[in-house]
Amino acid sequence: MTSVQFYHLTATPLERALPKLLEKAIASGFRAVLTAHDEQRLEQLNQLLWSYDPGSFMPHGTREDNQASAQPVYLSVGTDNPNGAKLLVVTDGKIPENALEYERIIDIFDGGDEAAVVAARTRWARYKEQFFSISYMRQTETGGWDKKTVA
Repeated sequence: MTSVQFYHLTATPLERALPKLLEKAIASGFRAVLTAHDEQRLEQLNQLLWSYDPGSFMPHGTREDNQASAQPVYLSVGTDNPNGAKLLVVTDGKIPENALEYERIIDIFDGGDEAAVVAARTRWARYKEQFFSISYMRQTETGGWDKKTVA
């Protein structure tokens, strides 16, 4: 069964939290697809993963790299899965039509944006209607994560 984890950003922006989440996923043996709403945002995330930490390397690529199947993290404006990923990281609030292709979906949203919070609640309800396993992670003041119980 596909599990969906909602990550509620409250202390740091996506640009600081996302690389750490991807590092943990790769260290746990996951391959990932990272999706964004358009090519401009995708390029911003691509540049972020090249430069977020001078002492670290996040192996990733896009369709322009022509080696999708070799990428531990594949960046896309869609939710296609050319690298055989088991993890989908959603940064743009979409519910993927191919959600069942993944073991796990991380839906990360900005808690400082009321519209994003309302949209996340709507996605939660839709996933719940479809009987996905759902959990909720809220960011701590220091940028870590606490799993919260939601009724």
